[in-house]
Amino acid sequence: MADTHDLPDDARFETRAIHAGQGPDPHNGAGMTPVYLTSTYAQDAPAVPRQGYEYSRTTNPTRTALEENLASLEGGAWGLCFASGLASTNALMDRMNPGDHVVAGNDLYGGTYRIFTKVFERFGVEYTFVDTSDPAKVREAMRPNTRYVYVETPSNPLLRLTDIAAMAELAHAGGAQLVVDNTFATPHLQRPLEHGADIVLHSLSKYLGGHSDLIGGALVGRDEATREELAFFQNAVGGCLAPMDAFLVLRGTKTLGVRMDRHCENAAAVAEYLSNHDAVERVIYPGLPDHPQLMIAQRQMAKPGGMLSFELNGGVEAANAFASATRVFTLAESLGGVESLVEVPPSMTHASIPPEVRRAAGLADGLVRLSVGIEHVDDLVADVERALSIAVGSQAQRAGAAS
Repeated sequence: MADTHDLPDDARFETRAIHAGQGPDPHNGAGMTPVYLTSTYAQDAPAVPRQGYEYSRTTNPTRTALEENLASLEGGAWGLCFASGLASTNALMDRMNPGDHVVAGNDLYGGTYRIFTKVFERFGVEYTFVDTSDPAKVREAMRPNTRYVYVETPSNPLLRLTDIAAMAELAHAGGAQLVVDNTFATPHLQRPLEHGADIVLHSLSKYLGGHSDLIGGALVGRDEATREELAFFQNAVGGCLAPMDAFLVLRGTKTLGVRMDRHCENAAAVAEYLSNHDAVERVIYPGLPDHPQLMIAQRQMAKPGGMLSFELNGGVEAANAFASATRVFTLAESLGGVESLVEVPPSMTHASIPPEVRRAAGLADGLVRLSVGIEHVDDLVADVERALSIAVGSQAQRAGAAS
């Protein structure tokens, strides 16, 4: 493993992003963390691994460097990296026993909802989905057998915000742990452990990697007993992050701060443009004054983030027309890369959620989600303007044909 060299205790986020877990290699002074493409390691004696490494499913020096880096960025004591964000979620659920209960947000990434309801419900784990932006609903959903309160904040795709400190108090009062999916905000904008959360989850494929060229996930926390349980499942189940992918995330975290600043600037400009357009029914962005949890955003987030959603007056037909007409925004799933992406969640990332469940949670069929990249803001606004004009024109044509 690389020599991490001590950073000052008061080192700022951007400094830790570049240096934490990533000191010069002790063998040759290499400035970048090596990619340790090895499956096994020489041992000093039977069952006496050298520097703690014996097999790369269990530990790998490149992955260790990333885990230390993420722990530093989130203000945690440990990090564990997995082959995908859902592999991270799977490790969390592997701790459950039949009859255990989870309170989760009703506005979740579709893959999270799928693994909860299609995989772990089969083994007797129970779930209650509520609007976690309302503490009263979470309190009402808690049971004696609740082990997790699981929230996304901002949520995907409705960008609802949950008061992390309030959720931590509710969870701990009921003997549960609070898990916060911090993928949308990243530790540059929000650090849930500082507000009382027990475990932070990330899809590394998104902002932390930042270049849409890898799949990965991570869990970060402070409690050592929790780490030991999760590390057992990381090794026993085998869903660990490959060393090359760990290296790519390390490359991404170095520029996380400057990228997130540009993502936020661009998203704010696009959100403002959309909010003033006659064809747009509503815009959901934590930086707009009409966001219902604006005060929470100002209290626990440094900036509102690079994600926004909106609905057009023409519903799903207008949404599909808009998403198909952009030229700078790419029509694709995922988010958090340097390039801008557009999608229609009900037919893409959230298609695994039954329509009646989506609609009950407030996810309209015509919702559009934008991951605003770091291109020039004028090009992004012009692309949105162009696509809106096409969507409005298509709607007018349909209305004319119908009459």
